[in-house]
Amino acid sequence: MFRTHASYPLHVIASILTIGMLSFGSPGSVAREEQSSAQSGDITLDAASSEVDYRANALLFRDIIITQGKVRVVAQRARSTGLDFDDSTWTLSGAVRIDVDGGTLTSDEAAVTFEKNRIVSASIRGKPAEFSQQLKDGGRARGRAGSILYDMTASTVTLREEAWLSDNGRSEIRGDQLVYNVREQRVQAGKPAGSEERVRIIIRPRSTP
Repeated sequence: MFRTHASYPLHVIASILTIGMLSFGSPGSVAREEQSSAQSGDITLDAASSEVDYRANALLFRDIIITQGKVRVVAQRARSTGLDFDDSTWTLSGAVRIDVDGGTLTSDEAAVTFEKNRIVSASIRGKPAEFSQQLKDGGRARGRAGSILYDMTASTVTLREEAWLSDNGRSEIRGDQLVYNVREQRVQAGKPAGSEERVRIIIRPRSTP
């Protein structure tokens, strides 16, 4: 449960209080995409150059692109302890862009985790880190925060540190932590344990003819 600072219609309040979520998409349930197709398949790595740092036992790549299924990772630089995708974390920097589930994450820095030869999560940081997604109703969800964590299995984006999320300016949500379900196009707002900051929701009335 969370508190709000906005005044808006009763049906919106009822929706928030009963399920703790605000939908950014069109009314009704959103059809689930096939999760397995986005999580499995060959991993393709393409880079302008690569080198081995023997002292640090690391591989260094420049202008790298990593793809698997519907996931695409692009960065100016990448560092890894090897090409074993069974259990590894890749550190990325410089114009990082990660395309996932119809959404896009952009930042200065990122860490992408592989388990059992598939991408399971991506953590990005920036000033700020940003997220956007085309919505089912034709609009676009946009968010920014100090850090954003994408969980492939849950298909969620967690925005932390001065988190902000909006759907084409029609509504805005701010808080310490916002969790956005990419597949369902819904956001759940709340405050992490120990946080005193309240959640603020602003809903702008639609103009009438």
